[in-house]
Amino acid sequence: MKKITTILLILAAVIITSCEGPMGPPGLPGQDGDALIGTIFEIEGDFTPQDEYRLYFDFPNDFVIYDTDIVLVYILWEVVEGMDVWRLMPQTVVLNEGIIQYNFDYTVNDVQVFLEFTIPEDDLHEDETDNQVFRIAVLPADFMANKSFDENDFNSILKSPELKLDINKDVSFTIR
Repeated sequence: MKKITTILLILAAVIITSCEGPMGPPGLPGQDGDALIGTIFEIEGDFTPQDEYRLYFDFPNDFVIYDTDIVLVYILWEVVEGMDVWRLMPQTVVLNEGIIQYNFDYTVNDVQVFLEFTIPEDDLHEDETDNQVFRIAVLPADFMANKSFDENDFNSILKSPELKLDINKDVSFTIR
């Protein structure tokens, strides 16, 4: 009797484990596996008194930024042996005449990059105001929470395996 019960239990277990149910609902559209998607915009401009030493960048109409996204702005600080050196803003330059600071703020619609300084306006040099290049990184909050990278090092973000980047260098900014 024990043998028959054991055989029936084994047979029932095999039948139950080999059953398939109906297919589940489809996943969310636009997901790229486990990768988080970030976007980088590059802008270039001149800080001028007419624009109150501010550059404005409006996010494209087809670009969605969420309240939980993190926006970081990097300034092209210098080029060493053909390699770009990017620094996370704000960046402060201390001179004998006073202080210059490159800073930014953002909303879900735009980014404003601005120059603040304590030196006389006439003492600003062209290399501090003209042809300034910035990279605006819009990163998902989940990626920032990971902290497997150094946000101060732009290349660390670019090399992160958890992030798929959409880099848009052909973006212009709007002067308001």
